Amino acid sequence: MPRVKRSVHARKKRRRVLEQAKGYVGQPHVSYRKAKEQILKADNHAYRDRKKRKRVFRRLWIIRINAAARREGLSYNQFVSGCRKANIELDRKVLADLAVSDPAAFSAVAAQARTALEA
Repeated sequence: MPRVKRSVHARKKRRRVLEQAKGYVGQPHVSYRKAKEQILKADNHAYRDRKKRKRVFRRLWIIRINAAARREGLSYNQFVSGCRKANIELDRKVLADLAVSDPAAFSAVAAQARTALEA
């Protein structure tokens, strides 16, 4: 059985891991073993938080819409229900952006929602 010389591949693998760990504080950016552990942990956090970011933004949009709807005399629940009945197909992201950047347009949407609720 022939002898296997691994130095090139092993060095390349270690270099890739240490390049990924660039910017970490302390041993994880110097020591291969610590860097490998830290990268595994960081990748887990990144994967988990990519999913979590979507939940966090949805919560933020709902909070903003609720605050703007209450200025118009509606609760969030009433506002969303009125929008559905009025066939307003704006998603929460757009509604939250309207609430922050263009309150006049949001109040027009809220007025439509209120009339649909009353009808």
